[in-house]
Amino acid sequence: MRRILLSIAVLSSLMLSACAPPQAGIGLSSAPPPEHRPRSEWAMKWSDVPVDPAYRFGRLANGMRFAIRQNATPKGTAAVRMEVNAGSLDELDGERGFAHFVEHMSFNGSTNVPEGEMIKLLEREGLAFGADSNASTNYTETNYMLDLPRNDPRLLGTAMMLMRETASELKFEPSAVDRERGVVLSELRDRNSWQLRNYNAQAAFTYPKAHYVNRLPIGTSASLTNATAAAVRAFWAREYVPQQTTIIVVGDFDPALVEAEIRKRFDDWRPAPAPIAWQPNAGPIEIKDKGRTTIYIDQALSERVVASRSGKWRNEADSVAERRARLLRSVAYGIVNRRLLRISRQASPPFRGASFGTGAVFRNARTTNLAIDTVDGKWRAGIMAAVAEYRRALAYGFIAQEVAEQVANLLNDNRNAVASANTRHNRTFIDAILSLVRDERVPATPQNALERVEQFVPEITPERVLAALRDDAVALKDPLLRFAGRKDPAGGEKGIRAAWNEAIRAPIAAGGAAQDLAWAYTDFGAPGAVSGDANEPLFGIRTLRFANGVRLNLKPTDLEKDRILLQVSVDGGDMLNTKENPLATEMSVRFIDGGLGKHSRDDLQTILAGKSVSGGFSSTPETFVMAGSTNRADLPLQLQMFTAYLTDPGYRPEAQTLYYNTMNTFFARLKSTPGDALRNTAGGILSDKDPRFTLQPIEAYRALTFKKLKTDLSDRLARGAIEVGIVGDFEANAAIDAVAKTLGALPARELDFRPYTEQRQRPFTADRSTRLIRHDGPKDQAVIRLTWPTRDGEDAAETLQFALLEQVLQNVVTETLREALSKAYSPGVSSDMSRVWRAYGTFSLSASANVADVAVVRRALQQAVAELRGVAISADQLQRARAPMLEAYENSLKRNGGWLALVDRAQTEPDRLERHAKARERLAAITAAELQTLVNRYLGEKDGLELIVLPEGVEPPAG
Repeated sequence: MRRILLSIAVLSSLMLSACAPPQAGIGLSSAPPPEHRPRSEWAMKWSDVPVDPAYRFGRLANGMRFAIRQNATPKGTAAVRMEVNAGSLDELDGERGFAHFVEHMSFNGSTNVPEGEMIKLLEREGLAFGADSNASTNYTETNYMLDLPRNDPRLLGTAMMLMRETASELKFEPSAVDRERGVVLSELRDRNSWQLRNYNAQAAFTYPKAHYVNRLPIGTSASLTNATAAAVRAFWAREYVPQQTTIIVVGDFDPALVEAEIRKRFDDWRPAPAPIAWQPNAGPIEIKDKGRTTIYIDQALSERVVASRSGKWRNEADSVAERRARLLRSVAYGIVNRRLLRISRQASPPFRGASFGTGAVFRNARTTNLAIDTVDGKWRAGIMAAVAEYRRALAYGFIAQEVAEQVANLLNDNRNAVASANTRHNRTFIDAILSLVRDERVPATPQNALERVEQFVPEITPERVLAALRDDAVALKDPLLRFAGRKDPAGGEKGIRAAWNEAIRAPIAAGGAAQDLAWAYTDFGAPGAVSGDANEPLFGIRTLRFANGVRLNLKPTDLEKDRILLQVSVDGGDMLNTKENPLATEMSVRFIDGGLGKHSRDDLQTILAGKSVSGGFSSTPETFVMAGSTNRADLPLQLQMFTAYLTDPGYRPEAQTLYYNTMNTFFARLKSTPGDALRNTAGGILSDKDPRFTLQPIEAYRALTFKKLKTDLSDRLARGAIEVGIVGDFEANAAIDAVAKTLGALPARELDFRPYTEQRQRPFTADRSTRLIRHDGPKDQAVIRLTWPTRDGEDAAETLQFALLEQVLQNVVTETLREALSKAYSPGVSSDMSRVWRAYGTFSLSASANVADVAVVRRALQQAVAELRGVAISADQLQRARAPMLEAYENSLKRNGGWLALVDRAQTEPDRLERHAKARERLAAITAAELQTLVNRYLGEKDGLELIVLPEGVEPPAG
């Protein structure tokens, strides 16, 4: 295993452009392989885990590996990846950031693709930059990604050609390197956040001598500024060799065709002339390091104490025995974290959250962490409670009910995987292959995995689980202690250490016996009768109505076997927020955490163990929404849970506490980054301080209570119109019966969703003067945003025109600010044409910038729009913007989520169906002249509002 795992979150900043979840480093096989395995060999060579035979694995004569999996979900699509075993660990001292720099240069010219043409080529083929074509770099590898919207052999050939260009044909022209340098430096600037700074400080404290600590993938300003074309090219030439490369293709292609294309493109790639050196060691990590304490202060940080100790790395190989050991340990850690979660759900908890885990740190060590998140100033109580639970687990072990809960969830996950095995998404197979390439985990069939788990279940006893935990967890004896927060803890470092020592010495007792809990919501009265039943003609959606007024929309599909999505929409939502009561629904974000009248949220987690029941509650602009995912067997239970939340919500005090703690942290970070400052201020500016869209003082949020929330929500939950959408692999009569016994059995509801005419008025300020917003982040960070008022989304054709204009301008500002001027990493364009707010919509351009470049970036954004007012959009610009949108519509109903967006309100908003049915035809018919008309009508030079976000104390630059 080559990748790092810390129990504290590894930030997305580490894996530039993308992030893959870390894998737990637990388990020791009986026959460990050599520490260094040949890169050209697959783990199946030494593992006894039976590989899924539907994969096709191979190796070319030059050492390059490939993995292919035929898959038709989504039908007619494919995913292509090129994984290069080269990341920031491979960089020399003067090359910091070069692995990531090479990733950027893959889009900037090669033997057969001129600079600036690769993205355009893909856009013409229907791939959107960022969404369908991207790349990522982390410590140990670089990954190139293309998601093909159709299974066209010609398009597959194009994808293979582009991967080969990146692998061996990049140009690295000095002028192109200089231009891209500005983009990479912009990314470095944008990623300089309080999260990344905290991560850097944490890593340096925990592993002070480790090589990886000084190899953050983004690099340093000095190394990037001094990078020459020759130096970057030298890194690429050294690291991008066949022996370090794997091509992955998953999708709706004949594997023989794919293999032939891979061989055609890569057979003549010459291997490295000399043996490839092993990737540099990420360490050293001193496993005897202990007893040190540190304090890290940042105003954006909520309070956290982390205790850490490191032990020897285990040279574990994937095997049946290792997976059993891993399973035992995962159960153990799961129980400890379940106990910690239960404590955090108390009405007055000693900590906001806590976690306990052990993981591998590359191939150098394993580290055990106990992380404790507390309310400011409450760190001592948090330490006392979390340490007591950690010690209790190791001293007294677990009870059978705790183990049973974990095993039930484990079995349910595996059984669901078997049920949906034939309709797994392309990305599921991509992830499995990457796990094989990176972590040497052999991809088995779901059926094989389930059989192995079921055979092992009798051996998952409390005694064996405790033994596994004791074997794996490094004892937190005199650990490293790191405090992070907004203010120094009382007593400083000595106070932190004294509290830990006190907690370690404090007496502990065994935990109490588990309660027997049973689901209490099975009877909602006599089943409702169906009063109306029809079939919608455009998409074959069955629409029903019950006698109590509840509407039900059904769309059976075979897209995902034994998976069902459902959504319950209830009249109200943010329409309840008025100028007089603007925060009516604010606390609804914690509605689910309030549990039910007869069950707390924590009880529900135990009761529903082993069941496929999920869901959340949200207040959307005009409805309250409960959405979830389930299977055939648990659909009745899923509907019972939703109905219980409507009829008997708990409004328990522990959820109110969670809300207050979250809001305190939110306000502490109000202006911590330019993006935060903009998001939290723009609503009030654009709406002329309409309280519904303006952040209120913190005192207003602290004054909110669940008692008030209950008062504000109860009428709508009890009487508001309901529409239910169900999509997926279900039997219609069974679904109708389940709804009849739950939502259909409720007392009569209002028949229609209320119009809320007055609430649908939303102002856009008449004051177009430039507004200055301040942030508390780094002094070189700025953001510029231009926003125009447009119109609502009631006109289907014009809504699509704005969507296409958005993509045209997105390409323009990207090519200008990123490619030509090298002043911004990720400029953005957005069109928001509301169907909630009458006559209201916005169109915005935005970009982050160096403070010194604000004037240049402002002019570039303004000029991008100004040129479209007078210069016609070219045919190529139009095609490159339109093609990805057409492909997106073509593929939108190949997943249940796409269907649910149509089905959920099919009766009360039927025009959405007609709009979707005609969208591709309308989109294809849009002309450049129509887009220019839009620009001149809505995006006038003096009609937009400019927002500039600058650091506190920095004067606006001239111009």
